[in-house]
Amino acid sequence: MSGPIIVLSQNTKRESGKKVQIDNITAGKTVADVIRTCLGPRAMLKMLMDPMGGIVLTNDGNAILREITVQHPAAKSMIEISRTQDEEVGDGTTSVIILAGEVLAVSEPFLQQQMHPTLIISAYRQALEDAVTVLRDQISTPVDINDRSQLLSIIKSCLGTKFINRWSEQACQIALDAVSTVVVDENGRREIDIKRYAKVEKVPGGTMEDSCVLRGVMLNKDVTHPKMRRHIVKPRILLLDCNLEYKKGESQTNIEIMKEEDFTRILELEEEYVQKTCEDIIRVKPDVVFTEKGVSDLAQHYLVKAGITAIRRVRKSDNNRIARASGATIVNRTDEIREEDIGTKAGLFEIKKIGDEYFCFVVECEDPKACTILLRGASKDVLNEVERNLQDAMNVTRNVLLEPKLVPGGGASEMALAYTLAEKAKSLTGVTQAPYRAIAQALEVIPRTLAQNCGATVIRTLTALRAKHATGETTWGINGETGELADMKDLGIWDPLAVKLQVLKTAVETAILLLRIDDIVSGSKKKGADSSAPAPGAAADQEAMRE
Repeated sequence: MSGPIIVLSQNTKRESGKKVQIDNITAGKTVADVIRTCLGPRAMLKMLMDPMGGIVLTNDGNAILREITVQHPAAKSMIEISRTQDEEVGDGTTSVIILAGEVLAVSEPFLQQQMHPTLIISAYRQALEDAVTVLRDQISTPVDINDRSQLLSIIKSCLGTKFINRWSEQACQIALDAVSTVVVDENGRREIDIKRYAKVEKVPGGTMEDSCVLRGVMLNKDVTHPKMRRHIVKPRILLLDCNLEYKKGESQTNIEIMKEEDFTRILELEEEYVQKTCEDIIRVKPDVVFTEKGVSDLAQHYLVKAGITAIRRVRKSDNNRIARASGATIVNRTDEIREEDIGTKAGLFEIKKIGDEYFCFVVECEDPKACTILLRGASKDVLNEVERNLQDAMNVTRNVLLEPKLVPGGGASEMALAYTLAEKAKSLTGVTQAPYRAIAQALEVIPRTLAQNCGATVIRTLTALRAKHATGETTWGINGETGELADMKDLGIWDPLAVKLQVLKTAVETAILLLRIDDIVSGSKKKGADSSAPAPGAAADQEAMRE
């Protein structure tokens, strides 16, 4: 006997898909609403509490969303784009979420009118391509990366919305010095790796004014032996990735000892091994030895006698930074040390006590290509927020040095794009005209949110701004401090082109991705649940089934 035949009506399937899409839009809008108040210089802070009772105070979109726990898959996708934006360009994490939420919001009426998502998506793609072309060719202006004062004003405009704004002059100097130090030009290709080679060391105490960029490396380490030298001018530096102690067996080792002398011989062998490694080191006459592994008491004894300072258990990343700063090569075996492996580019090695802890400095390097930013401040919470803001400033500097083009900030470039796309939409025909115009409408969310966050009358301000752009004043935007219209050229508020392009692409692409989902099917079952229970996304389908 055959089982029941299941027929699923096409209409009901479409209704189910529409319901899922509207759910996704609602989830996206909810995430955007959470951090809408974090845009601009008048941004509010969020206090985040973790399960351990720790708190974080920040207005950094990515830092906030990283701490939020969400269940809805579409909301998770929104949070993911903030992380992508942060990793890619390091700025614009709040803007990208707000814009993605708004692009989703303007899609809702089309879904309600039964317009097929494929048509909406093709219009969005066309609008995105046109926006990128306009942004790159018409709105952006080139910048001279050799003009230090111009670079500082760009970084300052990006720090205007941050907590660190009070010390913006000093923070801009720090960011520019740090990024300029780690620039490497090889075979016509420019590489700026601030994550690996511009390390931030936070030391509570002192004031923000005491912060500085060290031309070299700073480690939270002290010498291994009290008799070792703590201040060496023009040191010869040797970097090791091997033990200066007797190597212990990896697995279980059995030694059979027949007479008393055998045990003494074993100890002698260990001592001979340590002595040989130390002799290999002493042969090349270094002043300082950094090793990633341990240094035994016996090795310390030999090194002290030879007048060599040793620092042990250095992190791999720190060792790489010292190698870049001092010109040394990391050696894996002591019997392979050559003269050219010794680093001689450092000007000073010293141990200093800051607060309760000892710090080791390898500074005054000739051409470091690696640096350490020493941050001082009142408390850990303040230092953490300053570090987050400083990372944004360094990313902005890196983006400008890699792609030296700027677009006006303060919502001016978004408004210029909105006006250009709205005008272009008039020449389009067919059903794609409305979704194309909707992207222009969605772009206005940035100036609108800026106006809202500083308490301006939103409708009046936006109407006046539209009128300005209609007359070709493309650099006019909103002054985030006062909420009034202003020429961004006069205020010196600029954004790197790379950040704006990434915001646009990420926001629209994510909205397209979420609109293409017409069903959410769960692949996991709850414990004890009936195995015949339907997946969550199939609930609407089940009602429509008939025999």
